[in-house]
Amino acid sequence: MPNFIWENLFRNSNSEQTLRQKLKSNFLFQDLSLSQLTLLERIVNVRSYRPGENIFRQGDIGVGMYLISEGIVNIYVEEIVPETGEPKMAHVTQLKEGDFFGDLALVQENGRRSATAIAHKDVVLIGFFKSDLMEIAGRNPTAGVKILLRLGEVLGERLRETTAKITELKKKGS
Repeated sequence: MPNFIWENLFRNSNSEQTLRQKLKSNFLFQDLSLSQLTLLERIVNVRSYRPGENIFRQGDIGVGMYLISEGIVNIYVEEIVPETGEPKMAHVTQLKEGDFFGDLALVQENGRRSATAIAHKDVVLIGFFKSDLMEIAGRNPTAGVKILLRLGEVLGERLRETTAKITELKKKGS
């Protein structure tokens, strides 16, 4: 069964690309002009993670999103085992190059992460944080609006899919 909530419908295929090209190929940033991309390129943060390293944990305060530049990231949620009452980590999905996650943190105030993200292999992530979005919106409002419109589209599509899945599950449970 596909993990519809975590599947990235907005992924474009990437090969060997520069940071600017990777940003441009991302759904959120594809409408930006060359000068807007140059501004974005100067603002984002690139970080490497080793296999097994936590990127963030469920319950952490979310500060931004991540675009996978290289590697694979596993997403887990903590569940309580009914028989024992003990928590366990359940694998939700695996994300790869070109996927992005954590984007809800761009619009939530002190929102908590709904899952744990762990590097599966060596991973290079491009971090785009709420403070980055605010800086872009302040320095180039047109770029900020373009990004926010795309972000709204992503969140709207995920909400639509979630609603459809809940409706389907309710019909099965009736």
